[in-house]
Amino acid sequence: MAVTSSLQTLTAEEVVARLRALRSRQPVKFWAFYSSQLGGIVTDPALMVVPFDDHMVHRGHGIFDTAAIEAGKIYDLEAHLDRFIRSARTSKLQIPARDEMRDIIVRTTGASGRREGSIRYWASAGPGSLGLTPAAGAEPGFFVMIFAGLAYPDTWYTQGLRVMTTTYPIKPPLYAVTKSTNYLPNVLMQMEALERGLDNGVFVDEAGNVGESSNMNVAFVGADGILKHPKFDHILSGCTSLRLLELAPALQTRNLIQGIQVCDIPVAEARAAHEMMLIGSSIKVAPVVEWDQRPIGDGKPGPVARALRELLTDDMRSARDRLIEVLY
Repeated sequence: MAVTSSLQTLTAEEVVARLRALRSRQPVKFWAFYSSQLGGIVTDPALMVVPFDDHMVHRGHGIFDTAAIEAGKIYDLEAHLDRFIRSARTSKLQIPARDEMRDIIVRTTGASGRREGSIRYWASAGPGSLGLTPAAGAEPGFFVMIFAGLAYPDTWYTQGLRVMTTTYPIKPPLYAVTKSTNYLPNVLMQMEALERGLDNGVFVDEAGNVGESSNMNVAFVGADGILKHPKFDHILSGCTSLRLLELAPALQTRNLIQGIQVCDIPVAEARAAHEMMLIGSSIKVAPVVEWDQRPIGDGKPGPVARALRELLTDDMRSARDRLIEVLY
């Protein structure tokens, strides 16, 4: 953070120029941004802003969700909108009608000109004060960003990840199942892991059952060949996990797994698994080969994680009922 001995009162033109200079120094790949507060779409990253007094900014009173752009089509948007609407209801946020949100997301994607990438969209309580509750008469905000998406190293897939049990407590169920912008526990968990030279962390609940990772779900394949996923009553219902649970029976016919269960998974059972994997819309499916300095299975990426990733990749390209065409 630069500190100067003299402070200027900037004009609007100077502010825009400095915002552009700031963005030129950052490796951002933000291609289009819709703001209900602006009433339109901008493609200059310097103009992709939210007011400082928006309740989402200073109180964390906002929600978000994501979707992927694959070969010029939006994948599984309806499932993500389902979760977005549930999160809005829990957070007492007003949002546009579903059809309107879908239309804005598709049109913003088209304005970006990008056929591969990610979509992130938010709802906020709106600006107007710095109080604890939303300002009287505040107009709720809806925002859509088209960007490059989160990138992970190839070694996560070829060599696997190393994770730790985080020292931070898991979110209470009400907050865990709501996809709000308050990700402080998730951020601290990831920072803790990186500080120890690891890739990520895993939450464990008070009963000693596996929860989730920083922004990903966790799944296991036991010695019995059962693909197991934690129940969604105390963790975020990952759209990618839910879709993979629908696709996974195809692996039974190939004798890669013997069954599928969504259940409580005690830590001791999880540690004895033959495979462990992280699942999410950005990471897709990545194998975990070490947990708390102990190998998972033979300490190498396993066949089920690879097969699930292939199933998802194929689904993202060919599942017509889950793809939305974008007009560019």
